[in-house]
Amino acid sequence: MFHILVVDDDKHTRMLMRAVLEAEQYEVTTAADAEAALDAMDHEHMDLIVLDIMMPGMDGYELTELIRETDSEIPILMVSAKQLPEDRRKGFRAGTDDYMTKPVDDEEMLLRIKALLRRAKIASDRKIVVGDVVLDYDSLTVTRGDERIELPQKEFQLLYKLLSYPDKIFTRIQLMDEIWGADSETGWETVTVHIGRLRRRFEGWDEFSIESVRGLGYKAVRHV
Repeated sequence: MFHILVVDDDKHTRMLMRAVLEAEQYEVTTAADAEAALDAMDHEHMDLIVLDIMMPGMDGYELTELIRETDSEIPILMVSAKQLPEDRRKGFRAGTDDYMTKPVDDEEMLLRIKALLRRAKIASDRKIVVGDVVLDYDSLTVTRGDERIELPQKEFQLLYKLLSYPDKIFTRIQLMDEIWGADSETGWETVTVHIGRLRRRFEGWDEFSIESVRGLGYKAVRHV
């Protein structure tokens, strides 16, 4: 069971978030301020933090920065009434993984939490599981049953990136920058070439597919 820490100085908000999260079978600890949050983290393992910005004493920005100094991996979802773009940018600069504005849509919050937990698990395990298919980052292999395919590094990184964020559209430029590096002299056409190779390698595999989005780029779609 995932353990989520909710940090908000409003008692009603804490109670509501606890009820919503516990209904989804999450274990929940609440804290009214940064000091209580840090104390809870000292005594129990947390898998994710839902964090308000405006709190007495240390605010959410400062708490996020402090957490990132000691724990760079735990996912943080910042939730705030602050809606200006600069507020969001400040949150991401502090180290939050995602940002929502109040009033919060419960269903959207749950979807964002599930996505953050999935990405955190991928990052820690360095593996992606799609049905019977396993991508292992350490060995650059894709296995399904008795089949085992070892990919060239760039091909593997490209597939791993796409399947880490299923249904998310990446432009060719984004993929170039992340896989080959922003300073690479290789043209974006190489992304198209590598996508073509991946499609041929995994043609007939029903667990996932790589789809083109006209005028935008590519996305991976999970079918299981």
